This record gives sequence, C-alpha cells and structure tokens, in this order.
Amino acid sequence: MRTWTVCFLWVWAAQSVDAMAFLKGTVGEEKARVTQEESDVETLRRVKRGWMWKQFFLQEEYTGTDNQYIGKLHSDLDRGDGTVMYVLTGEGAGTIFVIDANSGDLHATRSLDREEKPYYTLRAQAVNKKNGIPLEPETEFIVKLHDINDNEPKFEKEVYTAVVPERSHVGTSVIQVTAHDADDEMFGLSAKLIYSISQGHPYFSVESNTGIIRTALGPSDMDREQREHYQVVIEAKDMAGQRGGLTGSTTVNITLTDVNDNPPQFSQSIYQFSIPELAKAGEVVGRVRAVDADIGRNAEMVFTLTSGDGLDVFDITTDRNTQEGILTVKKPLDYEKKKSYTLQIQVRNTHPDPRFVSVDSKDSATVRVNVEDVDEPPRFERSSYILEVKEDAAVGTAIGSISAVDPDARRSPVKYTIDRHTDVDRIFNVHAGNGSIFLQKPLDRENLAWHNISVIAAEFNDPQQTSRVPVYIRVLDVNDNAPTLAYLYDTFVCENSKSGQKIQTITAVDRDEPKAGHRFFFSLAPESSRANFSVRDNGDNTASIFTRRTGFRRSQKSTYLVSVVISDGDIPMQSSTSTLTIRVCTCTRDGTMELCNAEALSGSAGLSTGALVAILLCVLILLLIVVLFAALKRQKKKEPLIISKEDVRDNVVSYNDEGGGEEDTQAFDIGALRHPEAMEESNKLRRDILPSEPLYPPPPLRRATAAPARDNADVRDFINQRVQEHDGSPTAPPYDSLATYAYEGNGSVAESLSSLGSVSSEGAQDYNYLSEWGPRFRKLADMYGGEESDWDC
Repeated sequence: MRTWTVCFLWVWAAQSVDAMAFLKGTVGEEKARVTQEESDVETLRRVKRGWMWKQFFLQEEYTGTDNQYIGKLHSDLDRGDGTVMYVLTGEGAGTIFVIDANSGDLHATRSLDREEKPYYTLRAQAVNKKNGIPLEPETEFIVKLHDINDNEPKFEKEVYTAVVPERSHVGTSVIQVTAHDADDEMFGLSAKLIYSISQGHPYFSVESNTGIIRTALGPSDMDREQREHYQVVIEAKDMAGQRGGLTGSTTVNITLTDVNDNPPQFSQSIYQFSIPELAKAGEVVGRVRAVDADIGRNAEMVFTLTSGDGLDVFDITTDRNTQEGILTVKKPLDYEKKKSYTLQIQVRNTHPDPRFVSVDSKDSATVRVNVEDVDEPPRFERSSYILEVKEDAAVGTAIGSISAVDPDARRSPVKYTIDRHTDVDRIFNVHAGNGSIFLQKPLDRENLAWHNISVIAAEFNDPQQTSRVPVYIRVLDVNDNAPTLAYLYDTFVCENSKSGQKIQTITAVDRDEPKAGHRFFFSLAPESSRANFSVRDNGDNTASIFTRRTGFRRSQKSTYLVSVVISDGDIPMQSSTSTLTIRVCTCTRDGTMELCNAEALSGSAGLSTGALVAILLCVLILLLIVVLFAALKRQKKKEPLIISKEDVRDNVVSYNDEGGGEEDTQAFDIGALRHPEAMEESNKLRRDILPSEPLYPPPPLRRATAAPARDNADVRDFINQRVQEHDGSPTAPPYDSLATYAYEGNGSVAESLSSLGSVSSEGAQDYNYLSEWGPRFRKLADMYGGEESDWDC
C-alpha cells in the first residue's frame, strides 16, 4: 500500500513540475506555436498572446489542512513590478478556487470529490492593477481531478431473487448480477471489477468478469425434494481483484422449481371400507390417498379401477382439491346377494415428464368393500306398473295386481295400501294381502283417460319399513257416446232459392275414440221426411242440406226445423237426432243475405249503448245519495241540556279525606237546574255505591230569614231539599255539595264563597257560621275560622 502511495505522489509531483515548467519556461514557445497556428488559420487578424495553458490536474479527496496548490499563472507582461493583477472567474472561482492576484498562484480551498464533479472550467485574465484595463484577452482552462480508489463497488440490488429448475445440468445459467464502481474507469484499475462467490459453494459458481451465476453440481445433487432454497453471497472487488481493492457484496436467494420427477405412490397397499346395502348411487364409500413428492401441476394424479368383482358396482374419481381418490357406489347393493367386493385400483400422474419418469409409471393397491346388512323395506318386482281397464267395467272388477317382497332373510309378510293423496275420489282399492287392484267406482274415459296412483307396501312386523310404486291405469274406450253436430250451425235459405240448391254442409263429433277412426252416417229423421229440405250423406263424415222446393216466403214462415239422425259405425252403434234451424232471409240475386227475421226482432227489442250507460249512472247517483244520508244521520247528536255559553260547570275540589278530587267524573251538573223535569226523584238514592247507615245524625236545619217571594221559588226549594238529603248521607261524595252553592238565591245564609268576592271586600269576614253546617263543612270551618294571628305565622 505504501509503495502505491509513493508512486502516486511521484507521478503527481512530476506532472505538477511539468506544469510549472510549462508555465514558466515554455510560455514563449507556446506563444510562438499558437501564433504560428493562428497565422495559418486566420491571416487577416493576428492576436498576440503573452500566455496560454490547457488544463491543470488536482488530486481528489485532499486531506491536508492547508489549501491545495494547483499551479501558477504568469504572463510575459508581468515584469515583477506589481503593475499586473490576475483575475479568476468561472466554476467555483472565489469559493473553491482562489488565485493570488499578485503572483498568480492557484489554490483549492477544500477537498473535492471526482465522483461529484470530475472537472471545473475556469477563466483567467491579466489586468492593469491601477486602472483594471485588461492587458491580454481572457483565457479559459480546465482543472481536472485525478481519481483515487475511494468508492467500493455497489450492486444494482441488495437482494436478488432467482429460480432454476431442479435436476438442472452443470453450468445452467441462473441469474446475472451487476455491480458498478463510481471511480474513473479510464484511470488505473479503480473501476475494474472482479466477481467471486463467498457463500453458496459447492452448489453454484459465478463468472468473474460477467457476474453470471451458474449451477455447479449435477442433476442428482440439485433435488428440490431434498433442498429447495439456497442463499448465495456474491462479492465484487475493484482494482481487478488485487490486494487493496474495495469490495461490495449482494445476496441472491435461489429457489429450485419443481419438475415431475416423482411418481405418486399409495400410502398403504390395502384399503378396507364398509357401506350399508341401502346406499344410493353416488354415495361415497371411502377415500384413498396417494403421496407425490412433487407439487402443483406435477402432483396432479388420476385414480382408476383396473380389476375386481365390483367394476360395474363401484366407481372412483379424483378430488382435484385434495388429490384423493373417491370411491362411490355406482349400482344398488344387496347384502343378501353379495356381502363383499374386492377391487384393484391404480394411480398415475396426469402430466408425466418423460425426461425424469417413465410415462407408464404408476402404483397399485387393493380395496375391499364390505356390504352391511340393513333392514330393508319391501321391494317391488317392477319399478312401475301399467294396467288397462275398460270404461264400462263393473264396480269390483279386478284390474291387475302388483307384488312386493321383503328382501331380508326373514321374509316378513307385506301389506298393500293406496296412497289416497293420489286417489282422492277413491275410485280404486287394493287387496291388502295379495296386491290385487279393483274398481270401487264407475269409470268414464271421456272425463279422465289415465289414472296415476301410488301403491304402498309395508312390512307387517315393522310398518315403518315402506316402499311405494307408481301404477298407471289406462281407461280403454267403449262406444258409449252418440255423435252430435260439430257446431251450432247458422243456416239460412233465401226466399228466391230453387229446388235442389245446397244451403249447408254439416259434420259431427263423437267423444269416443274408436281404434279404426270415426265413421258417421247422416239421414233425415222420419218426422222430417215431408219437410222442405233433404239430407245427403257425402260419405266423408259430412252431409249436405238441400232444398226440395222453389221459393220461400219469410212473411208466411220465417224458420224451419230439420231433424237429422247421426249414427256412428262402431259396435254397439250409437245414434242421435240433432235439429238444424233454418231461417228464411231476403237475399240478393247472387245469394247474399240482406235481411232475416231474427235480426229484425233483435234490432227492435234491444237497447242502445247510450241508454244502458244512462241507466247505470242513475243507479250510481242514487246509491251515493243513500250513503250520504246515512252518514249525516249517524253524526246527528242530541241537544245538550246546557245551551247557553254562559253556563259553567264548576266543581268544588277537596283533597285529603274529603272526596275524589278532580278525577271524579260524576260531579253535579248545573244544567239540571235549568231542566228540573229531567231530574230524578229527590228520594232516589245513588246507584254507583252501596248505601250504608249514616255515621252522624242529620244536623238541625237553620231557618233562613224571610225573603221576598220571587219566580225562582221552585229552585230554592229544590236546593234546600238536596242540602238536607246530602247532609244526612255520609256516603254522598263531597263534590255533590256543589249543588248547594251553585245558585245563591235571595237571602242565602252562606252568602258568596267566591275568592274573588273575598278579595274585593276590605272588611274582615266572619266564617264561624261554617261550623254550624255540620261535619261535612268541618274542614272548611277549620281553614277559615281561625284567628288572624294564626295566619301571620
């Protein structure tokens, strides 16, 4: 290290000396050379330069305490008399770089980093110190920093992630890592990098110049199932890897990806399962598992049944989520027929890789399935029955029979019933013992041609064990319906019709359905043999109506009735007589109907649409009037006893033990005084409480002073009578006392008890008379009969 430092200083010193010599000793030569070059380029203009230079060199990362000396600027015009001053401008002038104005010495004030800025461009000029006039033109020069190895290599990423397939061959490329050195690549070996691996041997290696990481072991050693993840540390060293160089490192996480190099294998050689014999198709018997060391798509497998005595009874599929084989029931089981099954199953990869594993690589195992005995319900011989019966069969006729047996070894007897939800009308019944189905009600194919019922079979010993079977009963047709006219024909004959003219073609329908098809025969009924019309059978289940005379008169006879006999060709033959109504109409010459009697009648008797609408509106208006009248009648109330607004219903409310208070709703109504005829008799007792014996004897009545007779004597007598009655009855509530003071009258002993009157009176009032009114006014007498001193406190 010291040797390199000494060499570096020696080189720098030599360059510095050369630069100084260049500045001091060869300025004239440079001047002559520059002058010669300029004269060659531009002969018309000649500039005389006293000094010129190209660049200076400065070492980066200077660690000294003094300013770092760069070089000396000197002009031929400087004779050392102090009249020349040197001026420095450009990048960092005055801050990073300073110049001695008298001597021209150039210094750097602080340490510089080449990686931040490799060179600086400056301009220097010699001027007259006294007046500042330039003595020579301004000259530009460069200060270039010499690089030193002060930056370590740095990788693009701190951590790399890479994958490589397992079982790769030696030298398989994994990833390339790249480092960069901020030092100058053009100067020395500071930026010359060499890669090496410090962690990851012996599995991986790295190319020293490119940084490419490759596998270093063979396929057998790079097995993901043994080791999946690797961590490799790569170093990059500058100075071409020589001693003293700086080093940077990075981590590479390498993962081996899976390849299909392992076939699946069963976890056991024999599997045993049990399944009830009543298991339905698709029910799971069990699951078998095979192990594959691979993962993902390479671990997908498929299970198959290869041999055994239950290939048609069982099936096996693969669960794609768990990669398990699912053994299921394919057909119904029967413990009484076969109690166990033995199967051979096989497993293999879905996507084999022939580079590592043979395509035919697979594994096998044995599966034994035991069928468990279960108490089974009765089993019908067939899954469904189809029976036929003629529609004219008599009640009690046997239609057919069904049969079911108990499949268990004990062979329990079976009882048959019909599910009445499928035979609501109870048309059929079944014999409980032998399963014979017979009629209970007559049938009619034309109403219902098929009957679908369900028959239930249950064990006698265990009625809970039941099964059912659908029975389809077809009702066969019997020729029991006569044919009739297919339509209600609107037939007319013109007044000017001629004899033998066809006026209508008719056909018939029959509700029966003979196997050979319908065949109808038409003829004129005997009672219509002398009619004015004839019927001709066309032989194709139609008939034509012809006239037998010429000319008809609507005024003489407007309609004719023609009876037609229609017969079918089945056995037993059925026939019916249908009446055809023929109207006589006025027609044009070409036979177009103009007017018939029926139309005239309907036109004269009918009502117009406007008339019907008017009638409906009248009915609606009447209904609204009736509804409004009823509503107003309900809202009508009786006239109240108190009509005047000045009548006031006042209640004297007394608390504590004196009465019911404000909530008492049976207070006396002053309106009763206005209508004495509406009051009850004075001696009638209260009905809402149970009367009892008086607790206090009735007090003697005070005689009122004589008063002049007035027209309200009846009112005064009524009040006095009520006072006497209520004073003698302790059961009467105190609010009834309102009747006593509601009307004051002339000469009242009590005078007015109104609080308004008491306030307006300036003199003292004597309330001692209240104590003479009996026990019912005792509380009021105690409140108002005290001395004034009692109230002052």
